[in-house]
Amino acid sequence: MPLPQPAAARRERVLREAVRQRLLDPEDALLAAFVDLDGVAASVANLRAAFPDRLDVLHTFAAKANCLVPLLARLRELGMGCEVASPGEFAQALAAGFEPDRIVLDSPAKTRRELAAALELGVAVNIDNWQELERVDALVGTGTPRSRIGVRVNPQIGGGSIGAMSTATATSKFGIGLADEGNGKRLVEAFRERPWLTWVHVHVGSQGCPLDLLAEGVARAVGFAERVNGELGRRQVVGIDLGGGLPVNFADDTTAPTFAGYAALLRARVPELFDGGYRLATEFGRSLLAKNGFTAAYVEYTKTSGGRRIAVTHAGAQVATRTVFMPDAWPLRITAHHPSGAAKDGAPVPQDVAGPCCFAGDLVAVGRPLPLLEPGDLVALLDTGAYYATTHFQYNSLPEPAVHGFTVDAAGAVRFVPLRRAQGIEELLRPVG
Repeated sequence: MPLPQPAAARRERVLREAVRQRLLDPEDALLAAFVDLDGVAASVANLRAAFPDRLDVLHTFAAKANCLVPLLARLRELGMGCEVASPGEFAQALAAGFEPDRIVLDSPAKTRRELAAALELGVAVNIDNWQELERVDALVGTGTPRSRIGVRVNPQIGGGSIGAMSTATATSKFGIGLADEGNGKRLVEAFRERPWLTWVHVHVGSQGCPLDLLAEGVARAVGFAERVNGELGRRQVVGIDLGGGLPVNFADDTTAPTFAGYAALLRARVPELFDGGYRLATEFGRSLLAKNGFTAAYVEYTKTSGGRRIAVTHAGAQVATRTVFMPDAWPLRITAHHPSGAAKDGAPVPQDVAGPCCFAGDLVAVGRPLPLLEPGDLVALLDTGAYYATTHFQYNSLPEPAVHGFTVDAAGAVRFVPLRRAQGIEELLRPVG
């Protein structure tokens, strides 16, 4: 589902209108994030189209990628389920109106209270480790749980280029390692003793992980499911949770890889997924939203230090935490705009784009060639629809910025929808208790 106009022109139109409506203002709204709701709908449609209609697939959105309740509600309206990994995300999913049987609870640190609530409501649970399995045993007792329950396995096939995003290494904190001595046999027996254990979950990683690695992890999980069913002599494992993790192209406006391309690779590598023998679930997050959002901030000051030009803006580590602390792994494209929101088109000049935080490393770009920035200009940090502004880092007590959803109609009219209001200073001063 293509967007109605090129992404750069669309962003400029939105920025101009945001300035006109004072959603961006040099005194009162120095920083704001924007989510393209048309683009989100297109991404969801592309995901759904990648898997044949004849398959029983629950596509869930990984709430950690953008946990704002109004956005979660919009995703629910588009037919998505919700994957949650904390009590807060669990509550947000329920507040967004997701039916319990369309929520999947993951986390390596589920409490007894979380597990009990999930099982009581009928929320799907992926068990992470042997001790958690014992907790679920105690909660289920001799009854039949309302929830579909699975085990997260770690295929232990290695990592990608970003270690922190790789969850299938030999020593990953996630899941039960399939290659660890004795675990395969022990897991088969765990399924044999528990007829309610009916799903296998796998998640290899996300950014920096090549598609071949993701597909190999899924293949190992399906191979284990086949082993369980074969050794038990019954089709006990009925579902495979494929996890998420499709990496995002941060280099330009092209969406790559695509859901269709990943599904085609899975079909070739693991054809059992597409013959209808298993129910499926997915848990994509960043790949659904990253390219459907940007963050805009005003330039407050410019200076030259040691011969280097520096633009001090209001977007730094508080909204671009990963980029600031891991710039090589998480580089962001940046565009320069006049105070009106119009794109600047001057000759590129190498500049540091700095944030407002009071530490020297608060830089979202170093020596980046951009039209010369001046005080009052705007910068846009691209591909920030996932994480970034909705995963706020409260350094220097900087408040959370507003997040605005937007749509653009066929005539080019921009309509904004509030997803989160800006946090006021008075909220930072609110007393405890």
